[in-house]
Amino acid sequence: MPSTIAAFGVSDVGRKRKHNEDAFDYKVDDSGDEGLFIVADGMGGHAAGEVASKITVETVGEFIAATRQKEEATWPFKYNHELHFNSNRLAIAIEKANERVMAAVSAQPWLKGMGTTVVAARFSPNKQRLYVGHVGDSRCYRLRDDTLVQMTTDHTMAAHGYKGREAAFLTRAIGIAPTVTIDMIIAKPKPEDIYLLCSDGLSKMATDVDIRDILATSKDLEQAVVALVDRANGGGGKDNITVVLVAVRQPLSVPPS
Repeated sequence: MPSTIAAFGVSDVGRKRKHNEDAFDYKVDDSGDEGLFIVADGMGGHAAGEVASKITVETVGEFIAATRQKEEATWPFKYNHELHFNSNRLAIAIEKANERVMAAVSAQPWLKGMGTTVVAARFSPNKQRLYVGHVGDSRCYRLRDDTLVQMTTDHTMAAHGYKGREAAFLTRAIGIAPTVTIDMIIAKPKPEDIYLLCSDGLSKMATDVDIRDILATSKDLEQAVVALVDRANGGGGKDNITVVLVAVRQPLSVPPS
């Protein structure tokens, strides 16, 4: 039977930056029914942003892989006990990433000032669950029935009413403080949903209408990813552009009661 979910992603340096400080990863389990998808947008200049985003993507992936079964986990539930195991698990994976980035700065003082945003999604369609954790202004969108919805809320000064240049300043990021507040979302994926994880190199160069039209009209995920990157570059390509798309393909089973 074909996989329940399919994914494709790419990262592009854009037209203005000399280095790509974004990092990403996407994995679909061998069963094709579960997956982990991550986008991180590094900051700090030189190679520092690239270091922070790479550490974050690797740490989240490693932690999720190491705690695949509840009985294998040795960490305490530090977050809301009423949340599902996988939601807590993803939140703690992001917290671990923050700890590792902070440790890297302590060990290598020349990396001071580096940090990264992150948006990570854990899919389990046959359990009718999607878990999204994010910090910063990398985003998760959902296209359902030709309607595009931004699922995450940017952690920027704009959310506090600021305008102009200061509006884009981050209020949260990985690697800038010993602890980090992580927003968690739990949702139910449906057949034919398309989910987009991206850095702000896309969202600042392409409108929601642009994104919706590309997702709704592209014949496959690879074509859509290429079209989104081209649209961002066509709009100026002022930042690195990272795009990961996830499509829910098959009808979902009903979880046992």
